[in-house]
Amino acid sequence: MTDQRPQYGELATPEEQRRAAGLPPLDEVVVAPPAPPAAGPTVPDPSASAPAARPHPVDRFVTIALLAYGLVNIIITGLSYLDLPTVMNETMKVLGIEGEFTNFAQGRIWGTIAAIVLAVGWSITAALSIRRLRRRRISWWVPIAGALATMIVVTICISVPMMNDPAFVAYLATVGQ
Repeated sequence: MTDQRPQYGELATPEEQRRAAGLPPLDEVVVAPPAPPAAGPTVPDPSASAPAARPHPVDRFVTIALLAYGLVNIIITGLSYLDLPTVMNETMKVLGIEGEFTNFAQGRIWGTIAAIVLAVGWSITAALSIRRLRRRRISWWVPIAGALATMIVVTICISVPMMNDPAFVAYLATVGQ
């Protein structure tokens, strides 16, 4: 046995529904004309008065090019930071520092942290850049600012094992004299 009864309002016409709700029929409803705007100071609607944001094709191109360059850079640099002791040995040779980098444990840990910081920094920078591009705002500066902020943190990460390496500390002691 199924309940085939109609639901409330299924069989009633709109006029019958209005009468049941205690409302007058649609023919008798008088629509009042809109009130004239009030005299006096009005607050301008910022969305109505603001001109539509224009696309900036050069800005878009530069922003995307900087993000692409940054992506290639973080992939190459991040992979090299995963083997930080080798990078530090090469850096010490270039700087003319005698000895080898021996702080392997900290080098691996901080190199991995630096690689992760690079990836996270680029991801945040890309997200902020894309958000600004979608809103049609100037965004070429976001990849540059993101790269600077990320590199400051990465430099600190790389400095920790470097400043704890005996060969580098000995070099700093001879330079300071």
